Amino acid sequence: MTKEESVIQLRKLSQQYAYASLQMHEAIAREAGFSATDHKYLGFFLQRGALTAGELAELTGLTTGAVTGLIDRFEQKKLVKRQPDKDDRRKVIIVPDVKKITALIQPFYQAFQQATDELIAGFTTKEIKVLEAYFTKAIALMNETKDKI
Repeated sequence: MTKEESVIQLRKLSQQYAYASLQMHEAIAREAGFSATDHKYLGFFLQRGALTAGELAELTGLTTGAVTGLIDRFEQKKLVKRQPDKDDRRKVIIVPDVKKITALIQPFYQAFQQATDELIAGFTTKEIKVLEAYFTKAIALMNETKDKI
């Protein structure tokens, strides 16, 4: 196989990985009672903790109006609460209920995360470094592309 053919094959595998990931997250979201995007946006709260609506808009790429709807849906499910900023009354902080979010989502991911850890552990340290380099560079490329749009 030529290098060009290898690049094409790897690109196709990367696309298949992305599609499989979307399908898995859609199935999990459906079971948890969310749309796929709402489900993924909960992850920002788990990673970052409390956020302003503006920060959430920047992280998600959504308009502030769409973020308001997102927060409303999360608040209805009692997964977040709006809290006035102590230093700036114009700001509202969106505070996640991390325990509730985790309890809702963890059952769907527990086996998958364990299997993923086992899969990665099967690679050599050198192979893991190659995978890490690929994902790091691919994420940067996607962010650069997104920022140009």
